[in-house]
Amino acid sequence: MREFTRTDRVAEQLKQELALLVQREVKDPRLGMVTISDAKVSRDLGYADVYFTLLGENDAARVRENLEILKRASGFLRSQVARRMKLRHVPELRFHYDESVARGDQLSRLIERAVDSDRRSRDDEPESE
Repeated sequence: MREFTRTDRVAEQLKQELALLVQREVKDPRLGMVTISDAKVSRDLGYADVYFTLLGENDAARVRENLEILKRASGFLRSQVARRMKLRHVPELRFHYDESVARGDQLSRLIERAVDSDRRSRDDEPESE
């Protein structure tokens, strides 16, 4: 059984704190329904790659706009995280759009279409006795 490293624990707490802060404290009305999906912290705690998704809005322009809002708010978010977490050094926050949810949704739709197509082609075949 693998024990969690300090960076894993910091990343998990960072993810939880940022999820709350983005939801409650970032007051930009252009910010969509952002969900913090993951955080990865460097070994030296110098930076954290924070991944987010958007609920229902996956076009490139909205993603770019939300990414810019989060980047602009990163200093504020970092200072708030410093207050909530007991760390000597709070990592620099680098935000990235997490495409895995959108990609998974797209793959699910492709699979459904393939299954429907297969089912229709079977229904169209004449029955042999």
